[in-house]
Amino acid sequence: MTAPAPTRLLPAVPESEPVPTLASLGPPRLLAGLDEMPRLDRVAHLARHGTPPRMSAQELVALAEDTDLRGRGGAGFPFARKLTAVLDGTRRADGKCAVVVNGSEGEPSCLKDTALLLHVPHLVLDGALLAAEALGAQEVAIGVTRQDVEDSVRRAIAERGPVRPALRVTKLTERFVTGEGTALTNGLNGGPGLPSGRKVRSSERGLNGIPTLLSNTETYAQLALAARLGALGYRTTGLPAEPGTLLLTVSGNRVVEVPYGIPLARVLALCGTDPGQGVMLGGYHGTWLSPEDAATATLSRQALAEHGAVLGAGAVLPMPHDTCVAGETVRVARWMAGESAGQCGPCVLGLPALADALAHAVRGGGSAALDVVRTRMRAVRGRGACSHPDGTARFVDSALTAFPEEFERHAHGFGCGRPVTGALPVTGHLPPTPTAAPPPPPQERLLVDWTLCRGHGLCADLVPGMVRLGPDGYPESANMPMPARMRRRAQLAVRRCPALALRIQGGN
Repeated sequence: MTAPAPTRLLPAVPESEPVPTLASLGPPRLLAGLDEMPRLDRVAHLARHGTPPRMSAQELVALAEDTDLRGRGGAGFPFARKLTAVLDGTRRADGKCAVVVNGSEGEPSCLKDTALLLHVPHLVLDGALLAAEALGAQEVAIGVTRQDVEDSVRRAIAERGPVRPALRVTKLTERFVTGEGTALTNGLNGGPGLPSGRKVRSSERGLNGIPTLLSNTETYAQLALAARLGALGYRTTGLPAEPGTLLLTVSGNRVVEVPYGIPLARVLALCGTDPGQGVMLGGYHGTWLSPEDAATATLSRQALAEHGAVLGAGAVLPMPHDTCVAGETVRVARWMAGESAGQCGPCVLGLPALADALAHAVRGGGSAALDVVRTRMRAVRGRGACSHPDGTARFVDSALTAFPEEFERHAHGFGCGRPVTGALPVTGHLPPTPTAAPPPPPQERLLVDWTLCRGHGLCADLVPGMVRLGPDGYPESANMPMPARMRRRAQLAVRRCPALALRIQGGN
C-alpha cells in the first residue's frame, strides 16, 4: 500500500469542554471539507457528498458484508450481523423496530464521535436514516452527553426539516457506563442510564421495548460513505481484508482519520509524538503496547492481535518519558472507580478497594501490597452488572504487566521522581495522588570497628542471632542489619563492649 501523505485540517474552536484538533493521513473521507470550514451544514454536506441513495434491507446487509463494516465503538462486531438480527427481531415484533446512535462517548481518552457530531453531523444522520428506512424503523434516537454536541445535532435536525422516520436527540448523564447498550436505551426511554445487569440483546428488546439497531456514531458515518461510494469505491483505501478509514483519538485531544494498515508510528509522528514509555491502545478497557511493539505495529485487527491488542474505541495514548506511569495508573483507576453506576457490589465496593490497594502499593507498600492489588482484581472480574469491573481490572493488570519494574520500584519506596502530568485524561477533577511516599529511613545496622575489636565475644551473648562469632572468636561480619526488636540489646552491647568497638549506624 502506498503511504498516504499527511493532511492537516482546521483546528477546532476552543469550547468549555475538550474539542479535538483534526487531521488526516491521506485524503480524508469522514472529515472531508473541514479544511475549508469548521462545520458542514446541510447545504455544504450535500455539495461535498451528494444525496445518499435509498437501499433495501437486503442491499444494506450486502453492502455491510462487502465492505466488512464493523462497529467502531469498541467491540468491532460485524454490522451486517446486527442488521440481520434486527430484521429477524422485527419479523417477530409485528414489523416494529428502532435505530439508536450511540454518541455518548464516556471514554475520556476518545473524542472521535464528538468530532463527527460537532463538525459533520449530517454524515452520521445520513447513515442512521439509511438504516432506519431500510429496516422500516419508526424512530431514530441519538444519545449524547455534551451540551455542545446536543446543540449541534439539534441544529442539524432542524436543517433537514420534517423527515420520516422521526429524529430526536437526548442529552444523557455523562458517565463511563452510559454507552453500555442497556444503559443507553434505558436513558433514552426516560429512565436512569444504568446497565440492566441482564444479557439483553438490543436486536430483540431495545428502545421502547422493540428490536433496535444500536451502533456508535462513526459506524453510521462509515455506512453513509459506503452507500455513496459503493463497495468497490469504499475498498480503494485501506487493506483488502480491512478496507476504508478509521478515526483515532491521539493523546486525548487529536482526532486523526487514517486508512487501515497504516503504521502506528506514522500516526504518532503526525501528532508530534512518539511511543514514549509505551502506548495504551483502545481506551481504558484496552491494552498497553511496549515502545518496541508500538514502533512496528500496523493498525489492523490481524496485526494488533499478534500483540494481544485491539483498536477498541480508537484511543491512542502514548505515555511521555517525563510522566510517572504508576501515578497515572492510580489516577485512572480512581476515576474508573468513581464512574461506577452504583448498583452492584463489585463496582461500588470492589473498584474503590482496587484503586486504594494500588495507591498503597505505589506509595511504597511493598511487594505484599502488589499481591493485594492482584487479589482485588480477581475479586471483581466477572461479577458486575456490566463489563466495567472487568475492564477496570484489565486496565490495571495491563499496566502491571507492561511496567513491572516501575511498579516494583514504587512498591519498595524508590519511586521514579517523575510527576503525574495527566497524560491519561479523565473528566472532572481528582485530588492529587501521591506517586510515592518519602523513602523510609535506612535500616539501623550494628557496626564493628576492626581496629578496636579484641574478640571478647560479649556482643554475641548480648545480641544472639545477630552477631555470630567465627572460628577465631571474632564476629563474622562487621556490618549487620539490626531489626527494631533487637535495638535495646544492641545498645546494651555497644555500652558493654570492653574495647568500645561497636556502634549503631542509621535510623532517626
